[in-house]
Amino acid sequence: MPAGSDSDSPEASPLTRVRSLLPSLAPAERRVAAAVLANPALAARSSISELAEAAATSETTIIRFCKSVGLRGYPELRIALAAAAARAEARDDRHLGSDITPSDDLSEVVGKVAFADARAVEETARQLDVGTLRRVVAAVAAAGRVDIYGVGANALVAADFQQKLHRIGRISFAWSDTHIMLTSAAVLSPGDVAIGLSHTGATADTVEALRVARGHGATTVALTSFPRSPIREVSDHLLTTVAPETTFRSGATASRIAQLTVIDCLFIGVAQRHQDSARRALKETYDAVGDHRLSEP
Repeated sequence: MPAGSDSDSPEASPLTRVRSLLPSLAPAERRVAAAVLANPALAARSSISELAEAAATSETTIIRFCKSVGLRGYPELRIALAAAAARAEARDDRHLGSDITPSDDLSEVVGKVAFADARAVEETARQLDVGTLRRVVAAVAAAGRVDIYGVGANALVAADFQQKLHRIGRISFAWSDTHIMLTSAAVLSPGDVAIGLSHTGATADTVEALRVARGHGATTVALTSFPRSPIREVSDHLLTTVAPETTFRSGATASRIAQLTVIDCLFIGVAQRHQDSARRALKETYDAVGDHRLSEP
């Protein structure tokens, strides 16, 4: 199981926790989550019996739901939801935070996409466990080799991280083909690091690659939006993102921005550990491609 959180880790907002834990909730609790996410302000004003009726469940389920998302009981949930609704109203983000519809004009699309991406970065940074990040930085900085696994949109983030590490002289590889992921994992050893990127945390290829890497003694790291997903079981360290997706952005845009935020933090942390050599490598790699730039006006 992943290492525990440090005390200096920021606390995720209640709505963020509900979204991230949604797949792991029991069916009746998911109905409660859906009611809460659909209208946090209304849920905050509702009695426990009213919310139970709206979610077609019992008051006992409401209490179980509260405990599942890390709250002591329904009063604490109502207070947290009221605070979240007040923040949203203060930012006037109710329209921007809504789903993209076929009738939205392009200016509305731009506003909604920009808002979703900015919110993903903000909420990811707020809930990022700095203690876990610190341990991952230390592991990557000391690693003899870093292999990064991701398929689909996750592969783009994996390639970005590999390129960043390579530019500061760290031996790293990014893989997206299942067979190559598995064969690369099989030749890792203690002192190496394997990082799996999966927005859902349930990508079978990535989970299996981390399982194999861990079996050969490598330190395994997962980056996901769902902390109770299967990838947790094969990870020594778990880093989480916040990326609510909507109809036209499912799994590929806000989640990518959130992942890149964590990757950038991780990269800077590693570069700090090798400050002199990293600065030298960045200058040398910049100079190496200097002749391939067009002259500035």
